[in-house]
Amino acid sequence: MSAAADTITKMASAVATTNFLACSYASKEAGRLANLLKNLNLSALITGEKGVGKTTLAQNITDAAIVNGENLNALLSALGSNSVLIVKNFHKISNYVLLKEALKANPTRLIATSNQKIDEKITDIFFGIKITIPPLSERPEDVEALAQKFYKEAHMLFLGEERERESVDLSGIELDVSLNSYSLKRSVYTAFVVENFKEHEMLNLLEKFFTQKIGGGDDYRKLLYVFDVPMLRAGFTRFHSQLAISKNFGLNRNTLRKKIRELRNFFKNQVI
Repeated sequence: MSAAADTITKMASAVATTNFLACSYASKEAGRLANLLKNLNLSALITGEKGVGKTTLAQNITDAAIVNGENLNALLSALGSNSVLIVKNFHKISNYVLLKEALKANPTRLIATSNQKIDEKITDIFFGIKITIPPLSERPEDVEALAQKFYKEAHMLFLGEERERESVDLSGIELDVSLNSYSLKRSVYTAFVVENFKEHEMLNLLEKFFTQKIGGGDDYRKLLYVFDVPMLRAGFTRFHSQLAISKNFGLNRNTLRKKIRELRNFFKNQVI
């Protein structure tokens, strides 16, 4: 690590995080370092999986134009007219030697992002500072905060009104972080829509789904799982046992067991 990088790392803990949503220790450290970089003329590389907040953090450092590293010609052209650039997908740059030569002719500060590992021999040429943002699966505090943010966004988007500031109980939502913020946002939005669906909207949605699926033989029998699976899942969530489900659904226990056997692939994460 260079002397400048070492100094920044030591000073970062004294800088407050702004704009970049950070509740976990890892994201707070990344945010502090980014805030310090706002006032320093150093190039930086931000790495991490897709959807962890790399571009958001880069924009917290600078409001510079964004260029995709996949388009080398556009990047080289932008060097001549910008003192600072945000370069997404730095790992997709096809010719680092050409970029290095272009930077000699047009010194430009680069705040770059990458979701792939890049050889340090390359990154050390361009960047004095490197920041890694861990996946959301390792940042549970950030998951909760982001989920709250997405829920309020959904409230405005679908209902057209601001939600009160207090937190929402999200314990009933399965928060999916497999694709970090992308899957998390989808899971929150989906849950919000379902919670606020009217019966006729649900029926219209199912009608469109079936319209796309039907057209072969025995469609009715083949598509019954679309009704049975959510009903059985909901039944187990509410009643917790086959006996209680059978009683409350008015189903013969043998019939219920047969349905569960037929649909067992849909209950891998649920013991019924």
